[in-house]
Amino acid sequence: MKLKAKLLPALGLVVAVGIFFVLDIQAAAPTTAPVAPPAASAAPAKQYESFGNTRIIAMDPVKSMFSHSTHAIKAGLTCDSCHPDLFDRKRGSAKAKGDYTMASLDAGKYCGACHDGKTAFNTTGPETCKTCHGSDMKQPEMIVFNRPVKAVVFGHKQHVDMGLDCSSCHDKAFEMRKGAAEESPEKFIMKALYAGKYCGVCHNGNIAFASDTRCTSCHIGVKGLSRMLEKSAETKEPEKHGK
Repeated sequence: MKLKAKLLPALGLVVAVGIFFVLDIQAAAPTTAPVAPPAASAAPAKQYESFGNTRIIAMDPVKSMFSHSTHAIKAGLTCDSCHPDLFDRKRGSAKAKGDYTMASLDAGKYCGACHDGKTAFNTTGPETCKTCHGSDMKQPEMIVFNRPVKAVVFGHKQHVDMGLDCSSCHDKAFEMRKGAAEESPEKFIMKALYAGKYCGVCHNGNIAFASDTRCTSCHIGVKGLSRMLEKSAETKEPEKHGK
């Protein structure tokens, strides 16, 4: 009994000290700030607000540029000036229709409804090509066709130097897109040229030598192509090595 009487006060002292330390630790611990609820997302900007930004849009089949703000702000056009009669209000819709070509524009469709040379500058004038197709247009010096037959060459630079411009051949004789003629090898044949298509528009014996003469001027063959490429490489080699 005496031992028990001595232990009880000691036990009570231990418990009291423990409670004191627990309370002290809780008081010293930093409080965590309540997490604020996520802010409501901003309402999407109205479509017409994007008119204030210059938007450059790349369009197929030829890389082209269209400034939305120039038309909507500077020219004062509204949404219904172009949508949905000329263009569906959906990105890529003109491409999906498959007739978004220079020929269509020349016929008054799409951009051609206004760009007719009266309401706005025309779409086929040689001086306006760079307005939409870019100021860094690089004309190829030589074009090599490999379908339907190998190594048929066309001197692009040679024809430009003669005074021809973009509209002389594009988009009526050739679509202004690399490889377009070769995509239809069953049509891109000599018989078509004799009928006045493709190169035959000019090479008819009146404007230029007939397409059924001077065959080797264009048909240089695989060996001729190899020699042409070797000569081109030799010409560029000194420049390449800085000589």
